[in-house]
Amino acid sequence: MQISATTQPASTTDADTIAIGVFDGEAPAPGSPAQLGELLDSGEARRSFKSLALTHADGKRWLLVGLGARADFTPERARVAATVTGARAREISARTLCWQAPGDVAGASAAAIAAAIVEGTVLSDYRFELHKSAGEDSGEDAPPKRLQRLIVSSPDGLEAAVAEAAVLSEAVNRARDLQNRPGNDLTPTALGEYAMALERELEGVSVQVEDREQIIARGMGAFAAVAQGSEEEPALITIKYEGPGASGPTLGLVGKAVTFDSGGISLKPGAKMAEMKFDMSGGAAVIEAVSAIARLQLPVKLVAVVGATENLPSGRSIKPGDIVVAANGKTIEVNNTDAEGRLVLADCLAHAVALGAERIVDLATLTGAVIVALGSTYAGLMSNDDEWAARISAAGESTGEIVWRLPLHAEYDELIKGKYGDLDNAPEARKAGTIVGGAFLSNFVGDTPWAHLDIAGSAWDLDRPYVGKGASGYGVRLLVELAKSYGA
Repeated sequence: MQISATTQPASTTDADTIAIGVFDGEAPAPGSPAQLGELLDSGEARRSFKSLALTHADGKRWLLVGLGARADFTPERARVAATVTGARAREISARTLCWQAPGDVAGASAAAIAAAIVEGTVLSDYRFELHKSAGEDSGEDAPPKRLQRLIVSSPDGLEAAVAEAAVLSEAVNRARDLQNRPGNDLTPTALGEYAMALERELEGVSVQVEDREQIIARGMGAFAAVAQGSEEEPALITIKYEGPGASGPTLGLVGKAVTFDSGGISLKPGAKMAEMKFDMSGGAAVIEAVSAIARLQLPVKLVAVVGATENLPSGRSIKPGDIVVAANGKTIEVNNTDAEGRLVLADCLAHAVALGAERIVDLATLTGAVIVALGSTYAGLMSNDDEWAARISAAGESTGEIVWRLPLHAEYDELIKGKYGDLDNAPEARKAGTIVGGAFLSNFVGDTPWAHLDIAGSAWDLDRPYVGKGASGYGVRLLVELAKSYGA
């Protein structure tokens, strides 16, 4: 989709369809055709949130979009309004949609609202059809499945905000492409090759991909143990970026990328096991967040570490009861091979610390328990640093990728103490499953400010209007906003 901003009135653009929002108690924007007011007066159109009405005037289609109370309108509501508008635009075979931006509202600038309109339109326009054959509806005269162009019209001059939102939305959709690819297509090697391509494409980015032998040579016994059951080579992906005029702390982004998780010897139930291709969602978010940060040339320094592997049962798989040694020397009793993500992350976190990361956040589809606790509304946040946690929470609020902080307490550390080793990756007591995962990971960051985001409930089937079923790309926008908070 081509995305642009203009200061000229929407009616004078070459768009075939124009969207005009209207708040409770207000008239359509000045310059709107009289037919819009007539729709409202007749009751055919309403100002209530998400209401839509269509008319034709001046050779164009006009969509009147109810925005509800101005005081209640937020960027998140703008994303939803853009979603329902985009869906209607596609139904009527629109190719170019122009939104007349609503302007400032209480608590949000015109730029933030315009950016949210771009995000809602682009994210909801996403389709994953890589492995689908062309159907009968794909001919030359078939209605478009997607919008070709989006124009945001505003006298405020919102070019920068719209361009940034376009970069960000496209990065989210690329992360969704990675998530949606099946495990026989997106192997750890393929993910490493994808990351390597960023070095050739983006200024300031360097990428290193290491294989099984190199992972073992680094002393990453936990990561290597997960990978040993599969014939596919694991990949330790390290990405560094330094933007122009970069200052502030070196940010560490760490992502779990288990490209398929069967549970290993502790085999998962067959029902919905196909969804375990999504177990690499944290890694996808990290890679595409770095991509967006580099494309925006944010003045920050960061190091990203992604641990990519399969977790499969075989004659050489790690077994329940085995003890492995992590890169920082900690010994781990592996009492459940399906608690493999924390083993991969343990070594990746230690690696990020060794590379000089001064603030670290990891993203992982770590526990089903977080879905029980928080559903898909929030990701679970655990942290050893209040300021860092607050900054991440603020980034989540700003982007709509909201997080809920869960406690870390010394008593939880008692739960993960090993009987035969330092740590137990899966304590038998079924208590505080999500927190226990975070408490385990805290052993691999030392004193570095760190936060863990458990995105198991948010990474797919998020069921927000603009990212419904399938991959959500959750975390990309949050991480970019987090980086912006240091690079402003």
